[in-house]
Amino acid sequence: MSKRDRPLGQPQLRVIGGDWRGRKLSFPSKGSLRPTTDRVRETLFNWLAPMVVEAQCLDLCAGSGALGIEALSRGAQRCDFVDTDQQAIDAIEKNLRSLSATERATLRTCRADTVLTGDVRWDIVFVDPPFEAGLGNSLLNRLAASQCLQEGGLVYFETRRSAPETVPEQRYEVYREKTAGDVCFQLLRFRSA
Repeated sequence: MSKRDRPLGQPQLRVIGGDWRGRKLSFPSKGSLRPTTDRVRETLFNWLAPMVVEAQCLDLCAGSGALGIEALSRGAQRCDFVDTDQQAIDAIEKNLRSLSATERATLRTCRADTVLTGDVRWDIVFVDPPFEAGLGNSLLNRLAASQCLQEGGLVYFETRRSAPETVPEQRYEVYREKTAGDVCFQLLRFRSA
């Protein structure tokens, strides 16, 4: 997308690696949309490198779609994007069209917990809700109870370092963890009961 095609002041994110490395994608300018930074995405996908190829992914609270699009760029088989904001979902769809990747994605405008029904099982789930919403812990619990994760499935969880949300330790093992500024990000391995 050229500067001419992008509405004035519309923020962009850059795909860090994979088939679409360097591609810039626009997303709505809203205070609630906080794309995972390039530095954090690079670290996360270095952790996921051996596991993301051919993975079934879910981007809960997708926002800009940065995590799910990065996963697709790096070889994930498909990614389901979920967000309550129709404008955000529309922007993700437009970006997927520009990448010729719509057939590898499903987009839903709904609350994150409504897709956790056990009908689909994912290998990797990205849980990065708006920090101020305080949804992280409840989404992790709902995800664990839903039987939506493959055995040994991985969950990326991002929270505020200064006011972290807890991880239900009986259901998840912290596989990797790091901080960047006021962001604490973890890669969790699901443990079935």
